[in-house]
Amino acid sequence: MRNTRVTIAALAAVAAMTLAACTTDAGGTDAEETSAESSTSDGGETEAAAECSGGEGSINIGIKFDQPGLGFQDGSDYSGFDVDVAKYVACELGYAEDAITWVSAPSAQRENMLQTGQVDMIFATYSITDARKEVVSFAGPYFVAGQDLLVTADNEDITGPEDLNGKNLCSVTGSTSAQKVKDTLASEVQLLEQPGYADCVTVLESGQVDAVTTDDIILAGLAATSANSGKFKVVGNPFSEENYGVGIPKDSDTCEDINAAITKMIDEGAWEEAVTSNTDGTGYTPNAELNPPTPAACA
Repeated sequence: MRNTRVTIAALAAVAAMTLAACTTDAGGTDAEETSAESSTSDGGETEAAAECSGGEGSINIGIKFDQPGLGFQDGSDYSGFDVDVAKYVACELGYAEDAITWVSAPSAQRENMLQTGQVDMIFATYSITDARKEVVSFAGPYFVAGQDLLVTADNEDITGPEDLNGKNLCSVTGSTSAQKVKDTLASEVQLLEQPGYADCVTVLESGQVDAVTTDDIILAGLAATSANSGKFKVVGNPFSEENYGVGIPKDSDTCEDINAAITKMIDEGAWEEAVTSNTDGTGYTPNAELNPPTPAACA
């Protein structure tokens, strides 16, 4: 894929040199120079489009469809930090946005989707773990999250998990996040499970619970929606470390290229722009000691 892009760039350079030679031979009037500048501009647009070309066919990318700020579907539009990182990486691999097919990747189905070829890559708050690495491979990490708490914007009582004794805490059904708090950090907390995090936010707003727990950037994404703007805040005292990786099939040869794309995105500032734009208004900032992360060596 990279060789193809180099070829395209080389052809563009040859075309530009040929155009310049023709202009010189003709004597170079102002009108001709203006025409040459316009051609260069058009060529620039073509070159920009070509930056995302070279991939064969299309690419299937798994994301969450129901996590505002990370991976969210609104009709035919997809948004969020995971989506922004996925688009950047796909472009570096040679796939423009119109060559991407977005596929819903629920947590419980991610390994199976990679093993059966339903998707080529997964960007879906997918923590790198030794157990998962037994069946799939990972590039990255591209973000390091931490388990945290979401509270109402005017709450000054809860500054960390130890403050939850005697209070009510919400998490989604099947999640181990809330149980971890009760087992290790606040044994007197009362747990409430809901089908989804949006449901937890609803009971938080109504006062049925005092806090919601999961990864900090997921909480920030929930707080950043227009419906929740100004109502909630992330406490900002994370008590775990979750390395979000790019899930790829075991036999994939794209790990090195994906890591190079992540590194380029960070170096260019696009990574920071993506974090900021998707958590705007929540006061959330990633753990600066862990972010942005350096991708690990590919196994």
